[in-house]
Amino acid sequence: MPPAIERMARSFLRPGQEGHRGHRKIQIQRVKFSESHCNSEDIEQNLEFIGEAKKKKRLEEMLVGAEPPIIVFVNQKKAVDVLSKSLDNNGYRVCSIHGGKSQEQREWAMNSFKEGRYDILVATDVAGRGLDIEGVQRVINFDMPKTIEDYTHRIGRTGRAGLKGLAISFVTPEDSEIFYDLTNFLKSSNQVIPPELASHPASKFKPGTVNEHGQVMGRKLVDQVVFAKK
Repeated sequence: MPPAIERMARSFLRPGQEGHRGHRKIQIQRVKFSESHCNSEDIEQNLEFIGEAKKKKRLEEMLVGAEPPIIVFVNQKKAVDVLSKSLDNNGYRVCSIHGGKSQEQREWAMNSFKEGRYDILVATDVAGRGLDIEGVQRVINFDMPKTIEDYTHRIGRTGRAGLKGLAISFVTPEDSEIFYDLTNFLKSSNQVIPPELASHPASKFKPGTVNEHGQVMGRKLVDQVVFAKK
């Protein structure tokens, strides 16, 4: 359930009173990694806390010498176009897909990427679910997804069919709403949790909940770099 909907539900639902049953909340402790040909433990997950303005330069540093094929995920269609054009201008063989492109354009880009004519695919979540692309070496979350479900689908593009994969995620202060679920997912997939994430208040409470001091959880992170490795 998206955090905004959960907060709205809490504002309408009330605990049960005498003679009446109140609402019930059923919470699944572990998010299942349901990709059919991969295992989250086969994917090394690195988190890099970074300011928004530094993302592009850091991405270009990461791509130097990186073995293709590589998928870079962003959240907005316009950002896909801007980033893919920038990488193309810097000499990378890059294609892109997002929901604003026609089905024919998306199929052409995807087939070209699968056939090795391009080394990098820049995409929104339209490429995050159900696509089996052989041999993807790494996934880079240029933008963190809003939900842990989208995160698992994105990183599931690598580490498939018994192969090892690498997933790198750029994390900004605005991403705190996913910290709680992200922490639990890292635990469930036997990854090391960065101390900066483990100690952050937002990793201990679901977003929108109130702690014992009356504070609404979901505070911002400072700009820093850490890695979470298996």
